[in-house]
Amino acid sequence: MRNRSRRPRRTRAAAARRVRKAPTNLSLRTDLVQRAKALELNLSEVVESALEQAIVAAEQARWLAENKHAIDYYNSFVEKHGVFGEEFREF
Repeated sequence: MRNRSRRPRRTRAAAARRVRKAPTNLSLRTDLVQRAKALELNLSEVVESALEQAIVAAEQARWLAENKHAIDYYNSFVEKHGVFGEEFREF
């Protein structure tokens, strides 16, 4: 028997549509805009997706740069001493 009281799952795209959006002016190459329109692409969705990917990549790069010293220290420690419980690993 199905439990009908449970809400349907919401996708990430559906959640993104509910987020408050700010009108923004962008300057884009005319040829790209024309091609996108011919393909019936939603420019807002395409730009938003690309911007989100660029932000994630920049945040990852920043985190790695900020934590480089700790990562290098940990890697040298493991190289010198090994990892905890290494003698018990079966792989």
